[in-house]
Amino acid sequence: MSDPSVYERFDCAPGLKLQAHERVTAIHHENITRRMDRLEEMMERMERRLWLTVYGVVAVILSQAVQGFLVVTP
Repeated sequence: MSDPSVYERFDCAPGLKLQAHERVTAIHHENITRRMDRLEEMMERMERRLWLTVYGVVAVILSQAVQGFLVVTP
């Protein structure tokens, strides 16, 4: 009866609290990583839109300059 292998193993409260904390931390880390990925995607899309806007404005300015030269020269 004094053989320790006969007794059933049991979980202690501090060990369970540590496991629960590790699971919650892992879930939080996954959520933060997912949010960061979404933010990076949105920033990339916004950067593309910004460059398209800049190129559009430059194109309009250049086309007006070319039109001005065509009007002046016969």
